[in-house]
Amino acid sequence: MEFEVQGMTCGHCERAVTKAVQALDPDARVAVDRAAGRVSVDSRTDPQAVRKAIEDEGYRVGR
Repeated sequence: MEFEVQGMTCGHCERAVTKAVQALDPDARVAVDRAAGRVSVDSRTDPQAVRKAIEDEGYRVGR
């Protein structure tokens, strides 16, 4: 699944998003492309739960 994420500006942001997703699924593979504003997640977790976890970190999620 892939999300458009706004507000990621630094390495800390990348780690925060990764940590939030892996709190739901420790085995999730997360790839953050900060420049493009995209987060790709390889997990069986419900996409809405992943979206909420990222939003709970303070980022806006487009799709």
